[in-house]
Amino acid sequence: MTEIGCPFCNPLERIVKSNSTAQVILSDPRKIPGHTLVMPKRHVEKPWELTAEELSDIYALIFDVEQKLINGKLGDGVDVRQNYRPFMQQSKLKLDHVHFHVVPRSLEDYIYAVSEKYDTELFAELDDDEREAVTKLIED
Repeated sequence: MTEIGCPFCNPLERIVKSNSTAQVILSDPRKIPGHTLVMPKRHVEKPWELTAEELSDIYALIFDVEQKLINGKLGDGVDVRQNYRPFMQQSKLKLDHVHFHVVPRSLEDYIYAVSEKYDTELFAELDDDEREAVTKLIED
């Protein structure tokens, strides 16, 4: 199923690799050279609605892209990220089609220099009350 107007449902010439249920495109706009997106071919908005086959195909492509980015010297490692943010309006930076960002990374790269060097200020210690509450929520 495709969604009319969804640029990920019919990316045509943007596809750089695919398998039976998933595809890879270059992110545009991108955060860093080599930033790619891996997504199901089928229009899916909620990550938990992906089929087992789609998840398997998506991760097969993610692992392949990771290795190629590292072997191609675009980074020494890779961040893989998936966002689900229904509270945000669609825009050039946010689309309602599940996708995984594969971003090559190196120590003190551009992303670190611009924003992540401030990340340590965001972290807080996990206290016992929070640990218990979130564990109970997930276990039930």
